[in-house]
Amino acid sequence: MGTVPQDGGSGQSPRGRRLAAIGVHAFTASGAVLGLLALQAAAERRWTAMFLFLGIALVVDGIDGTMARAVRVDEVLPRFSGEVLDLIVDFLTYVIVPAYALMAAGLLPQALAWPLVAAILISSAFYFADGLMKTSEGGFRGFPAVWNVAAFLIFVFDAGQALNAAVVMTLVAATFAPFVMVHPFRVRRFRLVTLAVLAVWGGAAGAALAADLRPGAAVLAVLAAASLYFLTIGLAFGRARPMT
Repeated sequence: MGTVPQDGGSGQSPRGRRLAAIGVHAFTASGAVLGLLALQAAAERRWTAMFLFLGIALVVDGIDGTMARAVRVDEVLPRFSGEVLDLIVDFLTYVIVPAYALMAAGLLPQALAWPLVAAILISSAFYFADGLMKTSEGGFRGFPAVWNVAAFLIFVFDAGQALNAAVVMTLVAATFAPFVMVHPFRVRRFRLVTLAVLAVWGGAAGAALAADLRPGAAVLAVLAAASLYFLTIGLAFGRARPMT
């Protein structure tokens, strides 16, 4: 009768598994470097470059969880919390950099810029600390503080300071609202449709970056329709039930 290998059947030595786990954590942490590059670009008013770095950071955030589960980071390297590391990086790339960009680019009314940015930061801090932010299906309860995406749309549509301020105030309030926003990879219902819409949105976003954030009407229409899908599809889920 055979014995179970100590490596859990992964084919790697304990040292190899540990190095793989460290590599995944380092990959996650690289998002902080991308965040700093984005912040530097924002300080230099290179908005397209800023969103390019934030976009790469978004991709890193989207795939590092799959990598972590594949190498069983929680089991191999329990000393370092991947969840905490992820939240630290996300607060920089999802909140701090885009909030600074909205203010620095003059997209908000001057008299309201600091109060609105403060509202973004404080509401997002509460959201990131909320142990019940995820729904029972793996989605998000309320607006999930994806200010990188919101700021990108505000830059691209360039609808004027007053409307931009209204959008920011609405999203800050929506952070605490009991509606569902789907996670494209974790929520099973409508997953194929959601992933297809995400791919279309990503293509349109890439076209907007290629146009230096000044895309044509067709790209704007695609971005608007796809964004509206993500804002409204959660209504089909009913009232958000937090994951306990």
